[in-house]
Amino acid sequence: MATVANSVAHPTLISADPFVPAREQKNLHNRWHPDIPAVATVKPGQVFNVECVDWTGAQIGNNDTSDDIRDVDLTSVHNLSGPIAVEGAEPGDCLVVDILDVRPFDKMPWGYTGIFELENGGGLFAREFQSRAAKAIWDFKGVYATSRHIPGVRFAGVSHPGLIGTAPSAELLATWNKREGALIEAHANSVPPVAYGPLAPGAYVGQDLPDDVRAKIYREGARTIPGREHGGNCDIKNLSRGSRCYFPVFVKGANLSVGDLHFSQGDGELSFCGAIEMAGIVTFSTSIIKGGVEKFAMKQPIFLPSPVDPQYSAKLIFQGISVDYHGDGTQYNMDATVAYKQAALNAIAYLMKIGYTREQAYLLLSAAPVESHIGAIVDSPNACVTLGLPLGIFEHDILPKDEGLKKLEFRQCAVRSDGVL
Repeated sequence: MATVANSVAHPTLISADPFVPAREQKNLHNRWHPDIPAVATVKPGQVFNVECVDWTGAQIGNNDTSDDIRDVDLTSVHNLSGPIAVEGAEPGDCLVVDILDVRPFDKMPWGYTGIFELENGGGLFAREFQSRAAKAIWDFKGVYATSRHIPGVRFAGVSHPGLIGTAPSAELLATWNKREGALIEAHANSVPPVAYGPLAPGAYVGQDLPDDVRAKIYREGARTIPGREHGGNCDIKNLSRGSRCYFPVFVKGANLSVGDLHFSQGDGELSFCGAIEMAGIVTFSTSIIKGGVEKFAMKQPIFLPSPVDPQYSAKLIFQGISVDYHGDGTQYNMDATVAYKQAALNAIAYLMKIGYTREQAYLLLSAAPVESHIGAIVDSPNACVTLGLPLGIFEHDILPKDEGLKKLEFRQCAVRSDGVL
């Protein structure tokens, strides 16, 4: 298992400025494509830092309206630092990546959580809530986060990269575009969209490239929104300091890229921009297992989670089953997504009884170290999913009592300047 590193002590392989728009910076890209050349090369065992902008590339500000969330350009998000080639890595190998440290920039000790518009990104409850933009700004003090937009809570973050992965081969990229293209075609009128295909507008590679290569990357490059066989945007909150990641290698050098750093996140990242998004620095070390894809039957990455975890042992557990009892009452057959939604909606309804607005509760469940588990996946027709809300993050008692819940005043999170919710 990797040990925690002092990130300041190691050389910075890739630099980034969190206050400068991503499209003005080199060493960044926002599409997956095998023709994007490595911007740096490391030897196995070398320890190095990588600086990352926030996932929107400085589109979101530390202010008290959500107009920037409403107007965010989703064609140009997930600005990744890299690619980084690892000497000796070949297709079929396993790239072992030790995450030694993840921290915010000293000059930017804040982050944000956002609810996206129904028509632009959405989120887990985009249709149910007819989502309109809202956000919370979080201030960092050591390992803790607090927010002026969601008063009464304070919790320790488990900082991690939401997006990390190796470059696809040309064959794998073609497979992604074919299967996701078929899904998009089958759900052409879906709001929000079921997937996002290649799109040249908004595509960005910061390096100097021949015009024809750049055009090819922009035309074919896979969007970075979902996770795939190579890793990508999986938003696994326990991939923090001390984690070890095993990635399949598809191109020479592996070409590792990283971004979308989070200070904290609940299981599921409900609101799409649901973690506490931040800009910051990751410290890595890598090694190679030759022929690892065959040795480990790897179809996707394998992870060892971080041994560092906030100690919130007492939790209030909300259960959900695969019946849409917050909607039209439809019975679904073993649908864990429906069950998760019901557990989260139960928790949101409970937090509203305490005095939080629906938007505040939605953002809090996205950002705080909430744990979700599949309770049962065998008892047809109802899958059972639980959502655990840590009691220790609240400054007030939230437990059920004979006299009911005491409703407090927590104001509202940041909303649109026109007041639309």
